[in-house]
Amino acid sequence: MKYNFIAIEGNIGAGKTSLATKISEEYNARLILEQFEDNAFLPKFYKEPQKYAFPLELTFLASRYQQLKDKLSSSDLFSPFTVSDYYIYKSQIFAKKTLPDDEFALYTRLFQIINSTLPKPDLLVYLYVEVPGLKKNIIKRGRVYEQDIEHEYLERIQSGYFEFIKQQQDQRILILDINNIDFVHNANDYRIISSLIMEDYPIGIHRVVI
Repeated sequence: MKYNFIAIEGNIGAGKTSLATKISEEYNARLILEQFEDNAFLPKFYKEPQKYAFPLELTFLASRYQQLKDKLSSSDLFSPFTVSDYYIYKSQIFAKKTLPDDEFALYTRLFQIINSTLPKPDLLVYLYVEVPGLKKNIIKRGRVYEQDIEHEYLERIQSGYFEFIKQQQDQRILILDINNIDFVHNANDYRIISSLIMEDYPIGIHRVVI
């Protein structure tokens, strides 16, 4: 196996959890799934974002850090690699788009301490889906508190990911444009994605339109 740790990233509704789960099942990989439904601030944030953004982002950061620290610090002799449906840096991306400057400055100080103690993924996969497609996926999966997410918010998060990716010079990043496929319901589409992820990429940003 070329990679010990693969992180799947993307905007809300891009299919991160579905893809990470499928890869784990196919390759018997250790699976790390974000426990976002345990965050009591999430429904409140979508109703009153200015009021609940800071406690939401802090709670997510603490939860993600604890989960990744526990999972990645221990080895699994029966799994060839680990696949996660998030990368810790998403905390910084979301916080930058949701917090005012003073709160974001404080948050960044905490994030930098935490981030320095966690390993980077050997391959970061970003699933790119345009906002109308994201909205369709969000509506389809039916989480009540997500149904009123605005297009503008999804656009801001998408731009945050692109800003982050452009700044990365020392990571393997694979951007998969999956607007024209359905890997969840189409086995051939999934096999294409799976084979692309398992290729040996040099350090840098690689983009594939499927």
